[in-house]
Amino acid sequence: MSRGLDHIVHAVRDLDAAAELYRRLGFQAGARNRHPRTWGTENHIVQLPGVFVELLTVSDPTRIAPHAPHVFSFGAFNRDFLARGQGLSMLVLEGGGAGDAEAFRAAGIGDFEVYEFEREGRRPDGTPIKVAFSLAFAADPQAPDVGFFTCQHRHPEHFWNPAFQVHPNSAIGIAGAVLVAENPTDHHIFLSAFVGERDIQATSSGITVPTPRGDIQVMDPVAFRSHFGTEPPDIANGARLAALRFAVRDFGAAVDALKRGGVPAQVRMGRIVVGPDVGMGATFVFEAA
Repeated sequence: MSRGLDHIVHAVRDLDAAAELYRRLGFQAGARNRHPRTWGTENHIVQLPGVFVELLTVSDPTRIAPHAPHVFSFGAFNRDFLARGQGLSMLVLEGGGAGDAEAFRAAGIGDFEVYEFEREGRRPDGTPIKVAFSLAFAADPQAPDVGFFTCQHRHPEHFWNPAFQVHPNSAIGIAGAVLVAENPTDHHIFLSAFVGERDIQATSSGITVPTPRGDIQVMDPVAFRSHFGTEPPDIANGARLAALRFAVRDFGAAVDALKRGGVPAQVRMGRIVVGPDVGMGATFVFEAA
């Protein structure tokens, strides 16, 4: 069974500014949360039905645990990512915990221990709750600047909240995540194993991996510029996660939200595009559901 998108990590240097950017884009952004001390990170969550964007910053680099044999350090990866620049740092799929780690080990795309953690969250009325997760990591040697893992929600009833999933821009989901690579087909084998999907579509501009919740596209730089009219991130070190495609129920509402937020955007191929110079290293695409 293939794994759908669970969330995308957007690593930023100023978390408050990132939350304000997403509000100007027409999203609700949740309260500020703190991760385990050995991660040194804090976040805001932007929820959509079954999928979310995690706005993340490194708040205390002194406590971050290093990478180790069979151990992937979430904090160290994002600290090093932010040392190079802001942007979309991690692609996360819905998870099965230890089963995913075993599958990744068998496929040769990861030999990491499952990471279990929990943190305190709050309901809209302020009531504290516990949320817990099991993370299984994978790695694509040809995309060292992208983190890959699956996330199993241990208490999904505490995490997901329909009230947080209603946005002024009318977004109802993530239609896709877009990576840029010099040779998109080089990532075919890794993504097939990571997603658990053999039916990968090849086109002149790259490859598309369908998942139960959003597509994963890999484009070459020329195709990315042609589709979105913006510059892709630097791929000298390998493939990068470059853009998020949001599905909106009401295209006009998305346009109005961006106007109210004073966000510069362009309409290209029937979609609204906000470039990485505005998007803190990320390209945002809004398209009719």
